[in-house]
Amino acid sequence: MNNFRIVPLSKEYAYRIRQSRVDEFNHEVIEQVATGKGPCRVSLQPFVPGVDKRLLFTHSPFALDNAFNQPGPVFISQQEVEAYADVHHFPPAIKADKKSFPITLIGYDKEQMMLYTQLAGDDDIDELINTIFNKHPEIDILHARNAAAGCYICKIERR
Repeated sequence: MNNFRIVPLSKEYAYRIRQSRVDEFNHEVIEQVATGKGPCRVSLQPFVPGVDKRLLFTHSPFALDNAFNQPGPVFISQQEVEAYADVHHFPPAIKADKKSFPITLIGYDKEQMMLYTQLAGDDDIDELINTIFNKHPEIDILHARNAAAGCYICKIERR
């Protein structure tokens, strides 16, 4: 059993974004046809470029305001989708497409100070997450980010 839990953006958070069309930074949400694979930060499924409609907005994955806050652009599906449910495994569609989704894992302590970074590369990301949490008890959470674009994909909590 994996020693982690994947945390996508919640359906409730996405609903507020879809309804208000304004993000938590008071930026207007942009609706567009997908030009890339994304993924949707709720379902953690890739978009179909040229087909799927998505919403672009600024998001910060942190509860605390500090120097490592790193707000940035994320996408969600324009339509309501189910939140990623297989939370004890990294999303297979992202894991399988290393070209579109080169992943960097960034570790933070309880004060949300950055302690660790690791490019997943060709490693099995589920095994890598387990190893990081096993070897680094000081890491409270990991963020998965696209190593090429730098954007946030999901939070990974220690179990």
